[in-house]
Amino acid sequence: MKWRVLAVCGAAALAAGCSQINYFAQAAQGQFELLAEARPIDDWIANPSTSDKLKDKLAKVKEIRKFAVQELGLPDNGSYTSYTDLKRPYVMWNVVATPELSLKPLQWCFPVAGCVNYRGYYSKEAAQAYAAELRAEHYDVEVSGVPAYSTLGWFKDPVLSSFIQYPDGEVARMVFHELAHQTVYVAGDSRFNESFAVSVEEAGVERWLAKYGDDKMRTAYAAYEKRKREFLALLLKHRRELEENFARDVSDNDKRTRKAQIFQALKDDYQVLKTSWGGYSGYDKWFAEPLSNAHLSAIATYHDFVPGFRALLVREKRMDKFYDAVRRLADLDKTERHQMLASFGQPPAMAAGSSRTVAGPERP
Repeated sequence: MKWRVLAVCGAAALAAGCSQINYFAQAAQGQFELLAEARPIDDWIANPSTSDKLKDKLAKVKEIRKFAVQELGLPDNGSYTSYTDLKRPYVMWNVVATPELSLKPLQWCFPVAGCVNYRGYYSKEAAQAYAAELRAEHYDVEVSGVPAYSTLGWFKDPVLSSFIQYPDGEVARMVFHELAHQTVYVAGDSRFNESFAVSVEEAGVERWLAKYGDDKMRTAYAAYEKRKREFLALLLKHRRELEENFARDVSDNDKRTRKAQIFQALKDDYQVLKTSWGGYSGYDKWFAEPLSNAHLSAIATYHDFVPGFRALLVREKRMDKFYDAVRRLADLDKTERHQMLASFGQPPAMAAGSSRTVAGPERP
């Protein structure tokens, strides 16, 4: 196959074209290998060589999957009915990049998914090599491991070894999140898609714990959620400070100096927060690479519209009605869709002053 790729590149006579072809080749190969290694969960459970610990976790996934369909109205298909042992810590690695003095991420456009704010690689080395190219062009770059992703229903996504050993509440969260992408997805609108999936995972885990959780499980997940909220608040605080810095009417050197101060303050504040958690180090990996704008640019993608989706779910009450309302939002122009979600998440007094003049969430 390699000679065919080279022939195509030669005919194109464009280095950028060769790079794009090679990228799609690794993506196709990675996805194929992932599916080829998948075996039904029941086969893993029936296999005497499967450890008791893994059997228990896979049985729990079956329970979670059934709940997703029956209680959350998520797709009833072949996704998360098989299991793949990756023999690596993550299924893939995402590269996120921004200009040196901006939090606006670069975008890459793909078939089906549309334009997204990251570029994924099945090899950590390949991701780091691409990150090095971007850094050489003076972009801020983050490379982060990804434990799971959705193919939007095009393939039967398997449960992966990269997240199966997480606590049960977090496994449920990931399954609900990825199935949400198969329920509603708007090509080219990552902020909408990820915030919607986060809102589904949160509501789903809350309901799942209420039905199947015990006191120990609920306490552990509550502690996890508390740490996550506090860490997110820390990141949002420093992201706002960066935005204010980049908007100042000063020289680029002044902005760079202030940027370095903000990131140092972020690291210092994290140590204080970590101490308040009793030394919990689960977020240390977030600081594995030198901090950059790219680290904070993705926060908006996953969280900006979550308050709006939460408010919409409270209003609709039932998951099926919530999904219908989200689909109506998905049919809107992107700008109007974002304005609506932003207004849903505001207190009524603030929302009343928005461009749509809504006193709380209105029906899309």
